[in-house]
Amino acid sequence: MPFSTYMDWVLHDPVHGAYGSGLLRIGPRGDFATSPSLGPDFAALLLRQIAAWLSELAAAGDGPLALVETGPGEAELALQLAQGLAQSWPHLAARTELVLVEPNPGMAARQRERLGQAGLKARWSSFEQLAAAPLRGVVLAHEVLDALAVDRICSDGSGWRQQLVAVQAAAAVSSGQSDTQHERQPALGLVAGAPLAPQALTSLAALGLEQPGPQRPAGWCTELHPGLSPWLSSCGSALIEGHLLVIDYGLEAWRYYAPARSGGTLMAYRQQQACSDPLREPGQWDITAHLCLESLLEAAAAAGWQSLGHCRQGQALLALGLAERLHGLQQVNPPASEQSVGHDLATLLARREAMLRLVDPHALGDFRWLAFRRGGKGEAKAASGGKTELIRRPAGAGPAEYQSAESQPAKFQRAELEPAELELEKFELPLFLRQPDG
Repeated sequence: MPFSTYMDWVLHDPVHGAYGSGLLRIGPRGDFATSPSLGPDFAALLLRQIAAWLSELAAAGDGPLALVETGPGEAELALQLAQGLAQSWPHLAARTELVLVEPNPGMAARQRERLGQAGLKARWSSFEQLAAAPLRGVVLAHEVLDALAVDRICSDGSGWRQQLVAVQAAAAVSSGQSDTQHERQPALGLVAGAPLAPQALTSLAALGLEQPGPQRPAGWCTELHPGLSPWLSSCGSALIEGHLLVIDYGLEAWRYYAPARSGGTLMAYRQQQACSDPLREPGQWDITAHLCLESLLEAAAAAGWQSLGHCRQGQALLALGLAERLHGLQQVNPPASEQSVGHDLATLLARREAMLRLVDPHALGDFRWLAFRRGGKGEAKAASGGKTELIRRPAGAGPAEYQSAESQPAKFQRAELEPAELELEKFELPLFLRQPDG
């Protein structure tokens, strides 16, 4: 079967899937840690951006607003955001409902238990259900798109083939009865399938993946992301006006598909351990793959989303006030808003360590934050007909998180990746893309 089918099954099957059954646990004491599971500061900083967007929508018209989180995991981030909004922006909280889009029943059951005291009215829905009455609000996709099922392709030395998952006979395993009596255990393996169709080869060339050669010999493999387009289309149908914020691991195409990255980006996680074998103990491990930024931006534009720009998490959190928050830990008399999280020495040191981990460029700080919007009178309109992938920053807004063609290898220089000139009507750069004060 295609790898994408296998990945979807082992993650989302309601009985045997790692997420579908609710087997995986998220957090420092679970299978893997995420930014919000390290403490309250990530959510507090992120909330500044979400509140700014909700305020913009509130000022534009009456009616209810929504904070939509997709794939909310243990609901820790949703809880922190809902409580923070109710405490610091009560006028927005009064108009805002919390909507959870969770396809896995095992995870949804734990989320319902946790969100009983969320501070906002909460409900669970799907994009398809929301499309019947689209919302105005903010959609948050934190570590969601990296779990969408990916296809695998491999080089046979002269062309590209789809990589499949197959049941194979394994090496003989001793039964313990005698040296001559053995039983053969079936095992899963990755095998090369049929050559890719000509239309698929065209899309590969746009990513810098021409026909394999000496740099990508037989056995070189990587991932493609067919799930991005349907996900972004479904998400767009649920939102009549507002923003989408994607926070995930991502790489530019020239880095993602570099010859040296011969095994792709697939990783499995369980009990705080990482494994490069995605076939190990199916349904027991989380499986993720990095996003290709160009693939994401192209799929978003095709689904009607306008890109507002992107940067790394370390830059985003600094722009939202992380440095000031770190400095505040040293104050003898902290602000009232900080007193609830505790200020004994052990707590302060733990929070400081957690905040530094959030911006570590070799770990969580390398996450990408990508902002999109749709609808509204202040919509940014691309002069190129809505086909733009990146928006040029206004003067003085800081270096754009865009690697110019001049700094890329020659074979990855693509004119269509240059930011298009835009007519910016009532357009404001997202807070996390602005230069930090001072």
